[in-house]
Amino acid sequence: MFAVLKTGGKQYKVASGDVLRVEKLAAKAGDKVQFNEILMVGSTVGTPTVEGAGVQAEVIDQIKGEKTINFVKRRRKHGSQRTKGHRQQLTLVRIAEILEKGADKSGVMAAVSGAGIAHVTGANGAPTSKKAAAAAERASTPKADKPKAAPKAKAEPKAAAGADDLKKLSGVGPALEKKLHEAGVTTFAQIAAWTEADVAAMDEKLSFKGRIEREGWIAQAVELAKG
Repeated sequence: MFAVLKTGGKQYKVASGDVLRVEKLAAKAGDKVQFNEILMVGSTVGTPTVEGAGVQAEVIDQIKGEKTINFVKRRRKHGSQRTKGHRQQLTLVRIAEILEKGADKSGVMAAVSGAGIAHVTGANGAPTSKKAAAAAERASTPKADKPKAAPKAKAEPKAAAGADDLKKLSGVGPALEKKLHEAGVTTFAQIAAWTEADVAAMDEKLSFKGRIEREGWIAQAVELAKG
């Protein structure tokens, strides 16, 4: 009996004992695999595949195909050919058994093209990934819930005790207020009491460049200190 199977995008007519090269399968030498895309078994033609049919095979070895020869045609010149270094990865298998029915319950690893994960044929005929099965088993195992950490409150800048809001002065923002605090100036009363020498020293120390007189901080501080 013969069968026509499909793997790696190609179709093969096989019989028991045949040795053929197919697109690389995710299996090792000595593994038993099963082709489940069967287009024809004996006189039974699939629509497009034969339900319940399968072809079992033994993996002999993982091999590489021959180097390919590329032909290049050039206008007004002689054509040329060169050997390309790529070698297609193939799997050598020996056909062991052709099943007309019952292949969906055989439990033999499905032949999967490429370097993917090996699959096992389930009871309903669908390939079941070993990795997916392990993930499902882990998911079904209850895990102890970890207590969620409370969200951290956003830190707000702390004002010194008894300090005034110096940002009420014209041209003073958070950055300038921070500089004044670092210089020990925290109240309107302190600014209202500045002398010309204090203003000059503060201008030089904090690089205000005449901002104190230009913005009239002292006069503003006198009014603000009154409350």
